[in-house]
Amino acid sequence: MQNRSCPQRICSLTAALVLTLTVLPLARAEDAATETKPAQEAKSAPAVENSVVKVFSTMRYPDPFKPWTKQAPREVSGTGVVIEGNRILTNAHVALYASQVQVQANQSGDKLSATVEFVAPGIDLAVLKLDDESFFATHAPITRAQTLPEVKDAVMVYGYPTGGTSLSITKGIVSRIEFAPYNFPTSGLRIQIDAAINPGNSGGPALSGERMIGLAFSRLGGADNIGYIIPCEEIELFLQDIADGHYDGKPAMFDHLQTFENPALRPFLKLDKGTDGMIVREPDNTDSAYPLKAWDVITKIGDTPIDNEGMVKLGTNLRVRFQYLIQKIARNGSVPLTIVRAQKAMAVSLPVAADHPMLLDELEGEYPPYFILGPLAFSTGTTLYVSPLSANAKALVGLSYLGNPLVTRRGDRPAFPGEQLVVVSSPFFPHKLSKGYDNSVSRVVHAVNGTPIKNLRHLVEVLHAAKDEFLTFEFAGRGETLVFPRQEMIAATEDILSDNGIRAQASPELLEVWQAKK
Repeated sequence: MQNRSCPQRICSLTAALVLTLTVLPLARAEDAATETKPAQEAKSAPAVENSVVKVFSTMRYPDPFKPWTKQAPREVSGTGVVIEGNRILTNAHVALYASQVQVQANQSGDKLSATVEFVAPGIDLAVLKLDDESFFATHAPITRAQTLPEVKDAVMVYGYPTGGTSLSITKGIVSRIEFAPYNFPTSGLRIQIDAAINPGNSGGPALSGERMIGLAFSRLGGADNIGYIIPCEEIELFLQDIADGHYDGKPAMFDHLQTFENPALRPFLKLDKGTDGMIVREPDNTDSAYPLKAWDVITKIGDTPIDNEGMVKLGTNLRVRFQYLIQKIARNGSVPLTIVRAQKAMAVSLPVAADHPMLLDELEGEYPPYFILGPLAFSTGTTLYVSPLSANAKALVGLSYLGNPLVTRRGDRPAFPGEQLVVVSSPFFPHKLSKGYDNSVSRVVHAVNGTPIKNLRHLVEVLHAAKDEFLTFEFAGRGETLVFPRQEMIAATEDILSDNGIRAQASPELLEVWQAKK
């Protein structure tokens, strides 16, 4: 199990991690004429230390079960590094949902106010801007490496981990380089190192020689000295993306594949031993014009052969998943592939995109929408909402038995544009209108007065237009239908809001729909 250095996991992670460094004394050169390599590293250290800052963030995470409010403030700290353009680079999980951010330079007693300019939860990177940019006149950016390091290269990691307040430096080597999942749906290169990384190290630079090779962001929980850094190649892609003032994300393919390792697959597909690659198990799109079909074998990406485990070679000593090359060769939203279909090789152009809509979507720094009517509070099903439920075995079994789409459709894409799961986000507010009904928390609304509900906005529109004496709420799966007197439900709403200290009946965009003239 892996753990993030952030106190709460906000994004859906395939691998969750945390970072920090322990103090390691720097070598000092006693004699400049006979200066050793460790002494040379120490000589450049002051310039590095001057560019590493401590980041203080006050986080206000969403409360998925009370979407009209936020969780209590949490104070967290991490690390950042000065980069070009009078900016500070850090991890997204250090800045996401931060209502206040401050930075403090090494050996300084002042904390400077900062704002989050860009945040990319998928690749776990963020850029901060200082209110007072005169800071950068005396704090220069660190030079970033233009190539990947080699395995066994020495690496120094700088940061402000738990265990002390001053700058900490740890030393290790590059252990492994892989193309791996970050936060769904994003994957990227990841460098494994054996230098100590602990909570608070997140966002600190890792240097090989005098150049930064990446940014610390996580460690593997339950293991010894396995830490991870985001290499400069991924950082450069992120900075190029935000250069136009907007973060678009990394292109990727989302087809389901399987390896070509089992010996029964080759005669089944009638292919000889000269054909290697990955088998398309389920295309991402079933449209007839989509270039991939089930049982296609992807043999090349661009001009690079793919082996039977889905790997490609980079140089002589590096082997990574072939999807890595998408970020290298994608042009105008597509990437060239060579496939074998029905024993015939052909070239296709596969569309790739950064966005991959899912029925249970990520909030990515946004707060969930909500609408309250009478004793019922409605919101949308998100990965944040279902994460606590997934950790509760009894709740999971109960939802499964009831056929709740939060479980049965968790991995689905929207069945139509704009589809959302509308959930009763919290238990009934205390009121006589709910007398005798079972607790409907986490149930998904199927229909109101017989009208199937498409999304939360549609629910509000249907309720706003209703003229019947009663409102009936049918839920997906098994369970009772709720019936309320419409006028009494509307009349009770204001008292319920006041009694529970809720300032607004709905999030702003939904309140406009509810208050619109009929």
